[in-house]
Amino acid sequence: MSKIKKSTRNLLIAALILVLCGSFLASMFNTGMFSVNVSRISFDTANGTLSGLLYMPKDASASNPRPTVILTHGYLNSAEMQDANAIELSRRGYVVFAFDMYDHGHSDIKNEVYEPYAPYGAFLMTWAPFWVNSMNDAVQYIYDQPYVLKDANGNGVIGVTGHSMGGFSSTMAVYDDEQAFAATGVRKIMANLTEGSDFNYSGIFGVTADVFNQSGGGRILGKVAAQYDEFFFNEPDAPAGTVRKKNYVGTPDGKTFLQQENGQANTWYDTSDGGKRIIYQPAQTHPWNHFSKTTTANAIEFYTTAFAAYNNGIKDIAATSQIWQWKEAFECVALVGFILFLLAIAKLLIGLPFFSQANTGALVPQKGASGSRMIIGIVIMIVAILLPGILFETLYGWDTASTGMNIVFWAAVVIAMGGCAYGILQFNSTKEKKYLVGGSFALVAGVLLAVLSKMNLYTAATTWTAPVVNDVGKWTVGCTFIALLIMSLVFLFVKSKDGVKLADYGVTFKPMAIIAGLCTAVVSVVAAYALLFLIDLIFKTDFRIWTFAFKTFDANICPAIIRYLPTFLAFYIVSTASICINTNTERLQGWKGYCVAILLNAGGALIWLIRQYVTLFSTGVAAHPGAALSGIVLVAMVVTLAIAACISRFLYKRTGNIWTAAFTNGLLMTIMTVANTTVFYK
Repeated sequence: MSKIKKSTRNLLIAALILVLCGSFLASMFNTGMFSVNVSRISFDTANGTLSGLLYMPKDASASNPRPTVILTHGYLNSAEMQDANAIELSRRGYVVFAFDMYDHGHSDIKNEVYEPYAPYGAFLMTWAPFWVNSMNDAVQYIYDQPYVLKDANGNGVIGVTGHSMGGFSSTMAVYDDEQAFAATGVRKIMANLTEGSDFNYSGIFGVTADVFNQSGGGRILGKVAAQYDEFFFNEPDAPAGTVRKKNYVGTPDGKTFLQQENGQANTWYDTSDGGKRIIYQPAQTHPWNHFSKTTTANAIEFYTTAFAAYNNGIKDIAATSQIWQWKEAFECVALVGFILFLLAIAKLLIGLPFFSQANTGALVPQKGASGSRMIIGIVIMIVAILLPGILFETLYGWDTASTGMNIVFWAAVVIAMGGCAYGILQFNSTKEKKYLVGGSFALVAGVLLAVLSKMNLYTAATTWTAPVVNDVGKWTVGCTFIALLIMSLVFLFVKSKDGVKLADYGVTFKPMAIIAGLCTAVVSVVAAYALLFLIDLIFKTDFRIWTFAFKTFDANICPAIIRYLPTFLAFYIVSTASICINTNTERLQGWKGYCVAILLNAGGALIWLIRQYVTLFSTGVAAHPGAALSGIVLVAMVVTLAIAACISRFLYKRTGNIWTAAFTNGLLMTIMTVANTTVFYK
């Protein structure tokens, strides 16, 4: 066996070992050391189909029913965001159902445009249906299951917990349950703990803090109100921008909820209706809630108190004794294996007939500049790294009338004209076509960026059906043309004088190389996702770390994937060319090249995040107090861009061009992005 085949085989074996061992061990901790059966279930409701993971302790049954907790996630996420609570509660003996809300994960809604919400505006007609009824519909199904404990009067021993939008859904479910009690005399929900949600959105539909207070019905109620939550728990007269420190127990809504004028955090209070209430205030951010030992301990302590009278069969395990972190750690190990598996498949294919045409020959590492030219190169690279972060809010928001977008417009126009003029002048004096090529790229990139900066992108709701992907897409479009503009100028003023050609950027226009590169990418990504679906089937785990995940999806989102693919493909074509020219040097061989590639792709975004949250925790107000959702989204984008950088460098080094890498990243990251968020696909 040749050296290349051995290295490919070894890479493939290592990848499979990481995936299988990581997934098996993740499953072991997900099932509470095999004391819990985890299965994916789905059921029809009045509003659609709900799907989720049922955590059933092995000694729970119709003859031995247990207190049950229903968990759900926030906007843009899926059931797996409640892993920590699901694992810790189920291994203590509770039945747990963690489900995808409508239009998330594997759940489907019947009517995405729901007329009863019309009085609240067109946006709420499509946005509200997926969360308003989700938890209530889940409660109706779970209550009827024989393994769910009821008290002597038929009341459900059921708790509902949701994070963020899931918390609003849980709030609505408690309100609906109390309204139903007036007619049936049965309360199906006994306890409710929300995480990262106040009454901001439930209040739109009449369930304010005051109304909810009157709907308590003697239930055990709690809230996790993080002090640095990016969205909620604000004082009524708080300054603009919600990314700042909060003290929810001191707000009017917090006082109403606790029924205490001077209530304290982390303290239980008896209420006038015979119930108990508590507000936990951990020093953490909004997404930190579902990746926190502290918040998970709060949930354990809450349900231990709520179900104290029904603890038969419930294990006495300290709230601080938690194993969910190991599940997350081993899923991350499997994630590394997943990426290596994809690369191994691509490498294997490139050695086969037809697919081998994707390889156009190794690129010779360039000699690095020295002296002042090296300093200039470093400065340019630093600017290229920082710009995506500096312009993050401008491009993500894409307000065509904003000062930031006006600056982008005029900078693009001036640079495009200047670059084009310089290219023409140099061509006239030297007759070398490379100057026309560089000037043309600068002109095209600048003009397109200027034109797009005055256009409202992704506005057709029936076409662009993933709201947050639209915002990410805007940032991606801006970064694509800014990067192309910078590369054009560097080529014109620096690289062209060193004899650098387009081929040194990994850009070749051989049709068969492009076609073979595309086929290699498609087969590699399909093989990788086939492995993911197999792992989900066997172990009920996927490949993730915190909010970043490669997860299974249903076929109904495929049209959305196809529509968003050109946006991300264009970005990865340009970013791979940038990585190729900047890391294919004698100085940047081995791990150094990968580090620089990651900085080029993700450095600016990472610096933005560090500045944002260091400022928030040190001063109480974030550097960009209005960047709530965008900052949270950027966390997963940093991981996405870092992984994509590694894929780009690995594959261009083995093909001598950008195409296989760009196609692979474009397809892989588009699927991942769309599958891991909200898609209104009807």
